[in-house]
Parts: sequence; C-alpha cells; structure tokens
Amino acid sequence: MNPSPNRRHFLRTSTALIALPILESFGFRRFASAATSSTATPHRPKRMIFLGFGWGVTQRSWYPSFDDKGPNYTLPPGLAPLARHKSDFTLVQGLVNKQVSGGHSGSTFWLTGANEFGEPGQSFHNTISADQVAAAQIGKETRFDSFILDCGTVAQPSGHGQGLSLSWDARGKPMSGPTTPVEAFHRLFSNDTTPLDQKKTQLRQRRSVLDNALENARDLQRHLGRADNAKLDEYFQSIRDIETRLGRDEAWLGVPRPVPAISEPDANLSGYQEIELMYDIMIAALQTDSTRVLTYRQPVTTLLASLDVRIDAHTMSHYPGKGPEYLEASELRDRAQSELFAGLLDKLKATQEPDGSTLFDHTTVVYGSNIRTGHNLDNCPTVIAGRGAGARLGHNLVVAKDTPLCNAWLTLLRGSGVAVERHGDSSGVIPQLIA
Repeated sequence: MNPSPNRRHFLRTSTALIALPILESFGFRRFASAATSSTATPHRPKRMIFLGFGWGVTQRSWYPSFDDKGPNYTLPPGLAPLARHKSDFTLVQGLVNKQVSGGHSGSTFWLTGANEFGEPGQSFHNTISADQVAAAQIGKETRFDSFILDCGTVAQPSGHGQGLSLSWDARGKPMSGPTTPVEAFHRLFSNDTTPLDQKKTQLRQRRSVLDNALENARDLQRHLGRADNAKLDEYFQSIRDIETRLGRDEAWLGVPRPVPAISEPDANLSGYQEIELMYDIMIAALQTDSTRVLTYRQPVTTLLASLDVRIDAHTMSHYPGKGPEYLEASELRDRAQSELFAGLLDKLKATQEPDGSTLFDHTTVVYGSNIRTGHNLDNCPTVIAGRGAGARLGHNLVVAKDTPLCNAWLTLLRGSGVAVERHGDSSGVIPQLIA
C-alpha cells in the first residue's frame, strides 16, 4: 500500500472496498523539516468541536464565584455532572461579544464576534465564524472540511438568532447542516450508488453551468452601477464557493465512505437521546477522519420535552421573577446538558489514536453560549476542554472585564495551528488560557 499520508487506504474483498481508519503502520505521519530534525516524528491532526446552546444558563447555579479562581474552585451544581473531568476543562469567565445587542441572538454571533450593524446601509451584518476559519486550514485533507450539525427550524425554537446557524462563511452567510442524527449519519457514511462515470458527467455539467453563468455575469457587469456591482461581486463569491465544493467532490470521486463503529440511529429519538446520538456521530466522524472541524447548534425545546418539562424554553429562560418551577426547569436543563457534555468527553478520552494517544489529546472542545441568562450578553458561558490547542485546563479562569469572546477563539485557533492574525473583534490572545 502507498504510505502517502494524503491517501486513504482500503480493504478489498471480492464484493466490497472498505475505507480504513487512520493507521500508523500505513504511514500516517508528517515529517519534520530536515533543517530541524533528521528523525521521523509522528503527527496527529488537530481537531476542533464547537457546541453551542441557546437561552443561556442559570446564573446562581452554573457559575463559580469570581473570587473562587484557579484550579481548586468549587464546582457549582449546574456543572456537577462534569466532576470526573474537572482537571480536564477550564471555565473562562468575563468574556463578552460587546457589539451584539440581540437578546436571543445566541448562535448568530457566538463564533463571529461581528458588529451586526457594521456594514453601512444594511440592517444586519455578519462575518466568518471561528469554525470556518479553522476549516479553511485544518480541514483541507478530509472529505468534509467542516461538518455542521443543526437542530431544526423556527418551528422548534432553541434560543438562536438570525440565520439559525453557528457557522457563517467568508461572506457572512449562514451555513446549514443535518438536523437529525439519521440525516447526519447518512451524510457522513452512506455511499452514493451512482456509477462513477455518471458522477463525473454530473460534475462536468455543473461546471459548465457555472462557467456560463460567470461569463454572462461579467458581460452584464459593464452596464451596472456601483451598488449593483457590489451585489454582483457577492454573487461571484458564491460561485467561487460552489467551485470549491465541486473541486472537493472531484477529489473524492470513487473514494468510498468509511464504515463507522456505530449503526444507523433510531429516527424516533429526540431531545436528550438525540443529542447523545449526535455526540456519538461526532466521535465516529473524527475517528474515521471524515472531518476535523465540527459544530453543533443544540436543541433546547426538545431537550426540555424529553425531561418532562412542560414549560416552553423561552419562558423558562426568563425565570427571575417567576414561580419556582421556572428556576427548577432551568437548573434541570443545565444539569442535563452537563451530563451529555461529560459523556462526550468520556468518549473522546476512550477513543484511541494509532500511537496510543486519544482523540481528547488532539481535540479542542468549546461548549457555551452567547447569552449569560435572560437577555444578558455579558460573561458568556464558556467551557474549554481537550488538549488539542494547548489550553490550560482545570481552572476557573476570570479574565479582565469586557475581554472579547473572540480573544478565546483567537487563542484556540492559533493553538490548533491555524495561522490567523485576528478574529472578529479580538484584541489579542488570552495569555492565562495558554498552558
């Protein structure tokens, strides 16, 4: 077998061709430059996971005291299910997306830090999200440069804002993804049975349509005013995005999708079990190296229903001043989310890499929201786990007031090997977050 790290390896039988996971014996290595080392050095790819939830958290029971800093802080009840991982995650307090004003725009600007009115003449404006910055660099070698998991539509509100997405492309446009575990499973692991020649023909036809569209658009551009030309430039960028996706499709033509260690999910599960399944699918996606960047906009409405909470999520999020049942529902939600998150960390730690390390050793996991509680957008709930970005773990870290949330994203992106000068409204890295 060819040991090139850029090629997949396969197991051939008389009836099937099965993609294998990354195996050290097949040469999945990067080699240090001869100028720095003459010996082969194993290299594990970096991964990043962004888990966002709406409606914030319960103020009194989720946050430790600002005065209770460092590694010996007391874990609050809302995070108590994470006790077994206490030394392997850090809680960062004091972060804010200061240019955001929307009370429930949790996911819209969480990973972008954009000024929503930052474009003159527009009532809404967004920029690229941190996961897509990472995908452009650490997602180049996988079938999916990033994999976006979603939680449905406005019909099932989960405390998320405009665009209903965590992920935003380079033009500041929302990016969608599978909304159920079944859809996600098939997108990642089900092979298209269309004959290879037919797939190639379909790709050529799509390219031909794009080429014609661009030629016609350039002819039109000479007769347009400034505003229309700006709109046309946006159109050109969307065409370039499609061309990039077509190029990726061509590169993976004929390469079968890997066989995961999990079976097709039950389509009837929702809420707590749905989130649990999505986490299993994330592990399978990383284990098969199908992607190295994942985002998941998590449901809250169906989670509450699965916990037998009959209060709607929006009303629950405004628990101050209401009856005790609203506060109880909010705290129950926090504990359930923490239980699920703890289960994901268990699986990251249990999934071994070929060299004996684990997925946890090479993955950065971000867990949080753009909303503290109610309509309060300061002190964004932020938990960072995993050793992939070299973050200092096991601490209650309190940063200076009004530190941009994007400083955390910048720190983690750089720590994951992503070359980026700044992100969103960042003012620099967070030195205390670096181990």
